[in-house]
Amino acid sequence: MKYLALYLSLGAALGAGIAVPAAAQTFEGPYVGAQAGWSQNKLGPVDTDLGTARIHDKRDSATAGIFVGYNIQPTAGVVLSAEGAVNFGFDDGLAGSQKDASAAINPEYGFDLGLRAGYLVTDKTLVYARGGYENIRTAVRILDLEGPRRGKDNLDGWSVGGGVERAVTDRISARVEYRYSDLGGGGTKWDRHQVLAGIAWHF
Repeated sequence: MKYLALYLSLGAALGAGIAVPAAAQTFEGPYVGAQAGWSQNKLGPVDTDLGTARIHDKRDSATAGIFVGYNIQPTAGVVLSAEGAVNFGFDDGLAGSQKDASAAINPEYGFDLGLRAGYLVTDKTLVYARGGYENIRTAVRILDLEGPRRGKDNLDGWSVGGGVERAVTDRISARVEYRYSDLGGGGTKWDRHQVLAGIAWHF
C-alpha cells in the first residue's frame, strides 16, 4: 500500500506538471549497505569474566561490515533513521604485560543499534548526527599468578558521531561518518574512534 500510494502521488505530480526530484525519495524507507574504514582501539584495564586484563595499549586497524536501516521524513528536510550493523576488525588484537602478568584481547566482531537525526541541506545531501548502543565480542587471554586462562567475553557500551550522506541515484547513496565509542564502565577503560565510508541501496 505504501508503494502504491507513492506511485500514485508521483503520477499525479507529473501529470500536474510539477518537477519531482529523483533523489527526493532516497532518504525515505528501508535500506541496506556495506561500510569499511579505519578504527582505533585504546585500552586500559579491561574487566572480563576471566579477571582484569591490563592492556594499556592502542592499535589502528581496518574494519568492515554491513548495515540495515529505515528512514522517515516527519517534516520537510528532516530525516530520522533507525539502524543496526555488524562489523568485523582486521589485525586489531591488543596485548600488554607487567610484572608477573600479561594479557591479550582480540575484538572478533561487534554489533550496534542506533538512531540518526539529519537534515537535507540539498535534495541529495543529508547531514546527520547519530548515537546508540554497541556490543563487542572479544577473545581474552590472561597469564598471571593464578595461571593461564582463555575465554570469550562481551563488552557493552555506547557511541556518538555524525556524517554526510549523498544520493548518487534515487536508489543508491554514499556516506562518510565519524564515530566515537565508549566500551568502558566499571573497571574497564576502552575508547574507540572510527572513520567509515559506506554505500547503501534504498528500496
